[in-house]
Amino acid sequence: MSERTFEELELLPAIKRAIDELGFDTATSIQSEAIPLIRTGADVIGRSQTGTGKTIAFGIPALELLSRGGERNGRHGASPRVLILCPTRELAQQACGELQKLSRYMHGARCVEVYGGVPLERQVVRLKKADLVIGTPGRIMDHLRRGTLRLDEVQMVVLDEADEMLSMGFKEDIETILADAPEERQTVLFSATMPPAILALTKEFQRDPQLVEIDRQHVTLDNISQHYIDAPMGRKLDALNLLLRFHTPNRAMIFCNTKRMVDEVTDYLLKNDFAAAGLHGDMNQSQRTKTMDLFKAGRTAILTATDVAARGIDVSDIDYVINFDIPQSAEYYVHRIGRTGRAGKTGTAITICSGRRQVFTLRDIARLTRSAISPLDIPTLAAIREKSMAGNMDLLEKTIQDGVEEAYVSMVNSLLAKGNSLPAIAAAALELAFGKAEREIVEIKPLRRGPSGGEGGYRRITISIGRSARCAPNHIVGAIAERTGLSGGEIGKIEIYDDRTVVGIPAGKLDMVLEAMQGLKILGRPTVTTEYRDPSSRAPRRNSRSKPGGGYRSRHGEH
Repeated sequence: MSERTFEELELLPAIKRAIDELGFDTATSIQSEAIPLIRTGADVIGRSQTGTGKTIAFGIPALELLSRGGERNGRHGASPRVLILCPTRELAQQACGELQKLSRYMHGARCVEVYGGVPLERQVVRLKKADLVIGTPGRIMDHLRRGTLRLDEVQMVVLDEADEMLSMGFKEDIETILADAPEERQTVLFSATMPPAILALTKEFQRDPQLVEIDRQHVTLDNISQHYIDAPMGRKLDALNLLLRFHTPNRAMIFCNTKRMVDEVTDYLLKNDFAAAGLHGDMNQSQRTKTMDLFKAGRTAILTATDVAARGIDVSDIDYVINFDIPQSAEYYVHRIGRTGRAGKTGTAITICSGRRQVFTLRDIARLTRSAISPLDIPTLAAIREKSMAGNMDLLEKTIQDGVEEAYVSMVNSLLAKGNSLPAIAAAALELAFGKAEREIVEIKPLRRGPSGGEGGYRRITISIGRSARCAPNHIVGAIAERTGLSGGEIGKIEIYDDRTVVGIPAGKLDMVLEAMQGLKILGRPTVTTEYRDPSSRAPRRNSRSKPGGGYRSRHGEH
């Protein structure tokens, strides 16, 4: 797909002036193709990923539409001529900010964003003067119900990140908004994926839509080095610690699949002295804004987020993206790693797998995205020490050159007078200065497990949930660790069958585990945990609570 210069796109002088001041010369692929097409008034479907310049792609034609005249009627509520729907507050803020920059030299192009988390009343006055409104579906619906926003003069509706809005449950709101807008409007839809729900939406609300699709691999993956590690079951957090200490990213994003895991990973990083913060949908607006401001300013080096919360993030100098959880699809994988390698810079993406199934899932993603995702060894303490030594030596040399306080020189002389050698004194000082971080690192060594769940005193338990409930090893490890306090390294071999899971547990902790697992829900389903009985054995183990002819013995009922 060819790219054009903004000169070739023949922009309005006011917009061209703003583009020049922003330092843009060449339009991206999606901008080069979509801008001329949207200008024609046709309904358009744009399939592209985050970070490809979609806002400018639909923003320039929208502002050009406003430049062609037309008066608002704000007597009984705002009635803009352009409406843009976004899935999150952050994305609405970001899009509005970009359009305000583009329209800074235009008259009659006032852009206003509306979203939840702030009082409606604050937005009403600004809406009455709006030519272009950008908002989340829920808040747009709030204003429509109150009559503080009308759509009777809307000439263009843009759905940005349409797939994400549907996945967040905004389908009915979007349908209501589109049905309320004039039938002769232009409808522009941007989506990273095209699931059936999106296709149904385009069929009902667009007329003969024209498709623009960019090469996802070319746009998002060329400058990104992609890798994975295979961590032992239950040791992902330790593996993450080792990765961060070895690679020392200036700014990194860590992606998790759930809000709970974002909190867990963030708490772990903070306890291990990393400058980290979490971002997910349960946080209020002030918390989200503060977190993003600190990350953009570089005061927080690591941001842990869910896919949805990360949609509105626009930071160009992220050098590492780490998938703590395997992405739910190839599209999500591209969305995530596309946060790095932007603006001509290179980036690194590392996915933490745990077990063969997750490795195979990642290989499927690699095939679908035509990516080369190469394996990495989990960093060792020796490798981390070797890499950090050069930096520590530079720091020491600089301190010597700047001058050492006399009190420390006197301390060295006193230690020498007591018969200590100078190398021993220096080594002890270095250990005090740099050894704390090393002592907090938990190395990952291969687990020695026997064929029946472990060597040296492992017993097995059975949990009444399996593949049919979409249960994965991380669900089992997380549930056991939370209920029992066992670390991931103590949990033995995990075998998942259709309706049950067999897990190796240290023999000395079997009774405690069976007791603690009473009433446990996994993936929202009640489970029964029992001591495993080998099907080839007729004699029930611990007959005291087994039925005649028993199966598994349980602390809280039979299975």
